[in-house]
Amino acid sequence: MTKNGNSLDQRTFDKLSRLYVIALSTIALSVIISQLLIRNHLKSQQSDSTVINVAGRQRMLSQKLTKEILLLSTEPNIENRILIKDKLKQTLSLWRLSHHALQRGNDSLGLPGKNSIEVIRMFQSLNLSFSSISNASESIITKLENVPPMPVSAFTEEIESIKAKEGEFLLMMDKIVNQYDFEADEKVSWLRNLELWLTALTLIILLGEFLFIFWPAAKSVKNTLAELLKAERTAKKMAFDADKLSIAKEKSIKELRALSQAMDETLLFARVQPDGIIIHMGKKFSRLFKFNKFSTNLSISEVLSGRKNEQLAIEDLILKHKKTGWQGEVKATINDNTDVWLEMAIIPYSPIEEKTELLIIGSEITKRKEAQLEIERLTTYSYEEKMSQQKIISSKIIENQEKEQNRIAKDVHDGIGQMLTGLKYNLESIDISDIDKTALKINHLKELTTNIIKGVRTATFNLTPPELADHGIVPALNKLVKELTRLTGKEIVLFNRTDFNERLESLTEINIYRITQEAINNAIKYAESTHILVSLTHSEDILSIVIDDNGKGFDPKKVKNVKNGDGGMGMTFMRERIKYIDGRLFLTSEAGKGTRVTLNIPLV
Repeated sequence: MTKNGNSLDQRTFDKLSRLYVIALSTIALSVIISQLLIRNHLKSQQSDSTVINVAGRQRMLSQKLTKEILLLSTEPNIENRILIKDKLKQTLSLWRLSHHALQRGNDSLGLPGKNSIEVIRMFQSLNLSFSSISNASESIITKLENVPPMPVSAFTEEIESIKAKEGEFLLMMDKIVNQYDFEADEKVSWLRNLELWLTALTLIILLGEFLFIFWPAAKSVKNTLAELLKAERTAKKMAFDADKLSIAKEKSIKELRALSQAMDETLLFARVQPDGIIIHMGKKFSRLFKFNKFSTNLSISEVLSGRKNEQLAIEDLILKHKKTGWQGEVKATINDNTDVWLEMAIIPYSPIEEKTELLIIGSEITKRKEAQLEIERLTTYSYEEKMSQQKIISSKIIENQEKEQNRIAKDVHDGIGQMLTGLKYNLESIDISDIDKTALKINHLKELTTNIIKGVRTATFNLTPPELADHGIVPALNKLVKELTRLTGKEIVLFNRTDFNERLESLTEINIYRITQEAINNAIKYAESTHILVSLTHSEDILSIVIDDNGKGFDPKKVKNVKNGDGGMGMTFMRERIKYIDGRLFLTSEAGKGTRVTLNIPLV
């Protein structure tokens, strides 16, 4: 105590200490009770999203089940029906498991099985449709697993039963999902009301503390200020000496205030403690995230997002980099549940030696990030689409290879094979004692041998012409047009305009040969042409081959779409081959005006 007795005495200090302890204890107790009530309610809601998700999935599984059963009814191939049956079996198992888990609970699926009376009543109505579809599906699977599997007509009745009950099941399942969603909303509304009551209670406690603690303390401070006024005269002399320093300080404060105002208006700027509690928040920051810039005891993670997982990520980011700093992209959420992306920097600094703070500086990059994510999505979609198309092309290539192998085998068996068999029998029937007959048979054997040689040459030519390996692409194409002219009666001419005679890589030559062969065959088979001209020209860098016909022509757009294997596979193979040798293919055609196919192949 001072002699004047104007300072707080021990009794006043003890009284204020008790009041402060009571006030802080009351706030702590209210916070603990609030947390217990809220956490208890949140615990009961943890499984709501899982329940709604599984319930919604039941609709999809029901439709998938019906789709697979309908596929079974239309699939003629028994092996494909077995594959579809296995998928149906898995779908049925998951559908049953989810259906029973929604009613009885399941730890592995995270379902509590605690349904309301209304939901239980709905499931009781739904179980009739569920049992009908389940039993019919099980019956279909049993008939398919019969040895031998029963035909499709054996489970027509089950299919009709499933089709009849599916709509009823989907309608009731929709009602159950809506009821789950309604009950979850009711819980959220109750929690919102609880928060309002707890907020009101906290405000009342703070008001009481102001009236009974802070106001009396203010009076005591006022008395203390009276003593400080006495010391003012002594401080005037010190103030005079400090005028120059004060002027410099005032100038610095004005500059800092102007800088702070500029940062508040133009940047997403905030100062936070190392534990993430906000010290100061800029105007632009508060406007964007719709928080009062003067709010206290707010964590930066709570401002940036209302979602728990995002809050934890931001808190972890601050904890890891509060000493070293950090810069990068952060996903945040505005109060109206709108996602935003920030390019944010965390900068540690010390305004005074004993105190460390963090500067949070950011800029909104939501549109740029959404564009980036959209580009990534489109890139993934384009890749998947290209892979799907490639699978179709590969399957068609394999199918055509099989057909070609079967054709070659048939030609060898029916042609060369039979002629060799005849040759064998004629050799065995020669009677050297009968010279006249022997001479006739030898002449016949010569003719038969000649035909066998021709057959072997024809088969070899169809596989890979020997001219291609021995002499190159030009002699091979020349032999091709001559053979096709002889076999088809069409007027097919090769014109080497620039006397090209260079050799290329073997794979390049075989691909050029096959593309040209395919183009000529298309003109013969489909264009109904009578004249076909194959022209070769070359420069230092490019070999150009043009195949012209005078056929009926067509619309090129109708052969471009091969995503689903809808024809045009010959053109597709030609494009795949030209792409393999880094060349380019151009197709020009018009109805009634013939067709031109142009190949450009790089020579360097």
